[in-house]
Amino acid sequence: MALDQDGAMLPRLRPADVVRRGVTFGLLGVVPLVVATLSISGHSDRREFLSVVSALVLFGAIFLVTGAGFWWASAGDIRRVRDWRTLTGQAASVTVVGPVFLRSGLFLLVLGAAALGLYQLVRAAPYGSWLYS
Repeated sequence: MALDQDGAMLPRLRPADVVRRGVTFGLLGVVPLVVATLSISGHSDRREFLSVVSALVLFGAIFLVTGAGFWWASAGDIRRVRDWRTLTGQAASVTVVGPVFLRSGLFLLVLGAAALGLYQLVRAAPYGSWLYS
């Protein structure tokens, strides 16, 4: 990869790439969520687990808004985490933290939404079914 005059990697990160990666990580995180949910034997324990994990939607929304704000504040100078050593001032860390928060927020949003949907399925499952427990 090419480097600019500051030593940061080019091309700069694009929002679409960061969003795509965050959603992909979230979708991949659904697999362990389903495995963990199905390993819990009690119905009320399973519902409680899913309700707690679905609270990640709130944290994901906070991270998403914060990351978008940091992205906007960095004025196009978005850097990768690998470019941390190229930062020259304290305020320049926003250029690295913005994409991290944006990606983490999307990961948590997708994972929390999947937990909320799975919670609705478990809650509506008939007694004695494999989803009920």
